Amino acid sequence: MSIPSSSTKTFADVPANRDRLFLASCFALIVTSMTFAIRAGILGDLAADFGLTDVQLGWVNSMAFYGFPLAMLLGGAIYNAVGPKVLLWLAFISHVLGLVLTMTAGGYWGLMISTFLIGFANGSVEAACNPLIADMYPDKQTEMLNKFHVWFPGGIVIGSLIAFFLGGSVSWQVLIATMLVPTAIYGVLILGQSFPKGDNIVSDTGENIKGILTPLFIVMALIMTMTATTEFGATQWVERILGNAGANAMILLAMTAGIMATGRFFAGPLIQSFNPAGVLIGSAVLACLGLFMLSMVTGPLVYVGTAIFALGICYFWPTMLGFTAENLPKSGAFGLSLIGGAGMLGAAIWNPIIGGWIDSGRETALAEGLVGDAAELATGQAALGSIAIFPLILIFVFIGLYLYMKNRAKPDLSTLDAGLQ
Repeated sequence: MSIPSSSTKTFADVPANRDRLFLASCFALIVTSMTFAIRAGILGDLAADFGLTDVQLGWVNSMAFYGFPLAMLLGGAIYNAVGPKVLLWLAFISHVLGLVLTMTAGGYWGLMISTFLIGFANGSVEAACNPLIADMYPDKQTEMLNKFHVWFPGGIVIGSLIAFFLGGSVSWQVLIATMLVPTAIYGVLILGQSFPKGDNIVSDTGENIKGILTPLFIVMALIMTMTATTEFGATQWVERILGNAGANAMILLAMTAGIMATGRFFAGPLIQSFNPAGVLIGSAVLACLGLFMLSMVTGPLVYVGTAIFALGICYFWPTMLGFTAENLPKSGAFGLSLIGGAGMLGAAIWNPIIGGWIDSGRETALAEGLVGDAAELATGQAALGSIAIFPLILIFVFIGLYLYMKNRAKPDLSTLDAGLQ
């Protein structure tokens, strides 16, 4: 096949079952995001049942973020050889094992192992589905990737609402069990289906490695660690951080995810108007403002700060992936997996540190004479102020990226024929 220009592309045949496979991908991503939402809602229960400190909770959380990049690294490396079907079945098996083992965990180490498996499943979903969708919809990659990533915040809405409505009446084990339903659905959807073979993406691993070993790719991977930590560093700790700020933590999480889903669904015109680097600048500004506001306010203003923060983090993940696909196309499926894996690895590294900030902040609040809810409020606000440093740095980083990209020529897609199979 050939790609004479970005406006007159010709493509290999697309699979007749691509909409079914897209639907399966969406359900798999719903499971992924529900694990984040429901885990955020049960941290207090886990601490009480197993006598865990916030640092220990941070390590349990981090296992999901370590499993995620490992799966993406592995999945990205073998995608061209095994294809997305094997990776999606690996995700399914790991989801089932991780969820069941979480429900039967007897303590700290059981939670560590089961959470790692869930993270590995989540990473396998991303490693399989991002290039799968790009391959199935070559004529509208950005549109369909954005529609796919709607279901990460969409699943968080589902998970956080389940935690809100059922959390007071059922055990945390039952909340975990609800995620087996969408897991079963995407398993049924991929059962017996044929998958595309990478005809519409650069599926030569040698070419992928050349695309990855470039200064711009390395910089983007480093940036991704900060954008992901900004997003997950706050949302994974929402109950512990904002539980005493005068607003319901699970409603805040659902509200954040709802804003993100809506924003991503209508991302196309915004990205066309401001380009990805420009969107990322605005995202960092809003995320920074939202976090600083949340570090100071209580009551109804918490919802306002949360809305600003949600608009800020809304475009981070899909825009970073889209930027990589558009400007580093030779990196292929491997590149997309490594970028996502870098984000989760960054979040994994910082989660225990954030837990430590919460523990030390509580000690400081108690030393200052604060007690009960007042101490917890001061603790959470201090943690948010620390997390806000990440988007503050990103503002300047993205301004530099914007200026760099203005003077950099777009990659010539006509030179990629050798990497297309």
